[in-house]
Amino acid sequence: MTPADLSQAIQAAVSSAVEAGELAVAVPEHVTVERPKNRDHGDYATNVALQLAKAAGKPPRAVAEVLAERLRGITGVSEVDIAGPGFLNITLDTATAGALARTIVEAGEAYGRNEALKGLRINLEFVSANPTGPIHIGGVRWAAVGDSLARVLRASGADVTTEYYLNDAGVQITKFAASLQAAANGREVPEGGYVGEYIVDIAKTLTDAIPGVLDLPEAEQLEVFRTEGLKLMVAEIKRSMDEFGTHFDVWFSERTLHDSGAVEKAIDRLREQGHVFEQDGAVFLRTTDFGDDKDRVLIKADGDKTYFAADAAYYLSKRDRGAEVALYMLGADHHGYVNRLKAIAACAGDDMNRNIEVKIGQFVKMLRDGEEVRMSKRAGNIITIDDVVEWIGVDAARYTLARSSTDSTITLDINILTSQTNENRVFYVQYAHARMSSLQRKAADMGITRSADFKPELLSTEWETDLLGQLGEFPRVIAAAGELREPHRVARYLEDLAGAYHRFWDNCPVLPKGDDEVTDLTHARLWLVEATRTVLANGLTLLGVSTPERM
Repeated sequence: MTPADLSQAIQAAVSSAVEAGELAVAVPEHVTVERPKNRDHGDYATNVALQLAKAAGKPPRAVAEVLAERLRGITGVSEVDIAGPGFLNITLDTATAGALARTIVEAGEAYGRNEALKGLRINLEFVSANPTGPIHIGGVRWAAVGDSLARVLRASGADVTTEYYLNDAGVQITKFAASLQAAANGREVPEGGYVGEYIVDIAKTLTDAIPGVLDLPEAEQLEVFRTEGLKLMVAEIKRSMDEFGTHFDVWFSERTLHDSGAVEKAIDRLREQGHVFEQDGAVFLRTTDFGDDKDRVLIKADGDKTYFAADAAYYLSKRDRGAEVALYMLGADHHGYVNRLKAIAACAGDDMNRNIEVKIGQFVKMLRDGEEVRMSKRAGNIITIDDVVEWIGVDAARYTLARSSTDSTITLDINILTSQTNENRVFYVQYAHARMSSLQRKAADMGITRSADFKPELLSTEWETDLLGQLGEFPRVIAAAGELREPHRVARYLEDLAGAYHRFWDNCPVLPKGDDEVTDLTHARLWLVEATRTVLANGLTLLGVSTPERM
């Protein structure tokens, strides 16, 4: 019995009590069931009686008594106690608790998936670094977190489109092109331009690929370096993302918003909603009506459209393409964008608290030999995604960046992340998986396979019941991670699960030694090992991390 099964059983108990006239309440859509920290309080606890007491017009303990009587009759429930003001503490019989191992093994990759977000269409945009240089360490964090979040949302039933927004229009692209042109001609990079080895490399690639480009007039040269340089940079970004295991369904070009007239149409739509006004020759969107600190310019007095105008058109494009929720993941230096983006949604007539979400991620620091390595894209002194992969590998990078809340600054220590110690948390989790795989190979060498005659009641020690309890929490962890947009919950869960398995391993021998016989307990524990391996593999997959069988 999983916590979800028990939750449904409690709902059924409430419904039954209502039908019998013992409770006059609405049956709750969901009943929270939790693992108590003190195992003396049973396997699971629920506060449903306290929640229903006011509506029922009864003391919480009286409501609890009504429900406890019904729950005691459920197959697999061995004991129901009422504690404190009205908590229900529920204990399962060992056979029912242990049967979860078979449920997990038979479900395989599907175990943990749920329908908490079924039918919700989400456009998830992340990374979206300017295509003027390689992805730096801040973008690497979003690559890990964003891709993991997409996997978690899909595991919770959401229809997710992942998207990379290419800022391929505007001043920065012109500066990028001018920097390439200067490097190709052996000139100093213009003020505010980009420098670094990658600029020299791209410039050389272009001059080699396009003979005679340097003989063109300056303006034609610049356009070639703009168009072709952008293609090469975007291709390089796509390669890095692919090697990092991060894939986007859509690569959206900002330039298409301008070329297609989408920006003008967006301004017209916002004007129809009554939030556009003119002042001093410029066109504004009245975002202060919806919490922004000032109204935003859409069209400057000289007739040029602003980046904000493109932002408005981009949001409307997402909604027009069917997104119920437009979810943006932005760096800490974009904190000021939150209110203005939400104001765009409100000005468009949408619900700014539902149709648009903005997550802000804090900075990433990286230590090399105990000292922080600083970065600056324009100075060419940056830590790129390829650097991170080379130094610590994809698994360590993805796991470490995804395991912390985006609200916190992360410090990556290369020495720790390349070590095979418990300080390296991805190693700690992966080692548990490898340990299980090794045990299964040994069992196969001994001619031992899991018996179909599984006796779950034999899984009764404190280490086995603790492990089973951890396994039962996995679907709820995924659902919470999706609902709260916090994939780090999956990583932290996996660490707890790995710890429970290591304790089980230390205290519960699985395979017989010497001339010892293969017993029913051997088979039962092999089921439990495979169930744990399945959950670890499913969780690591949600984080885009590999599941090694040997380490």
